[in-house]
Amino acid sequence: MTASKPAPSPASLERAERQRLAAEEGARAMADVERDALAVRKNMERLRALREAREAKAAAETDAEPAVAAKKKPRVKRIVR
Repeated sequence: MTASKPAPSPASLERAERQRLAAEEGARAMADVERDALAVRKNMERLRALREAREAKAAAETDAEPAVAAKKKPRVKRIVR
């Protein structure tokens, strides 16, 4: 005796279609998230390189020329009347 599967009901076909669409949407969303994360990492790397170059330039300038200490004014305590 061989039992054949009954024809799928319309509700089960709709559910299968929704699951297929959800899986495709999920795959697209994950690809978007990964692409955005890659863009963020590239931008962070670029900004880090710029910051390090700016800091190196500032360090080189301070090493080359000693900073002239600015003369501070003496503080005057004021009496409120």
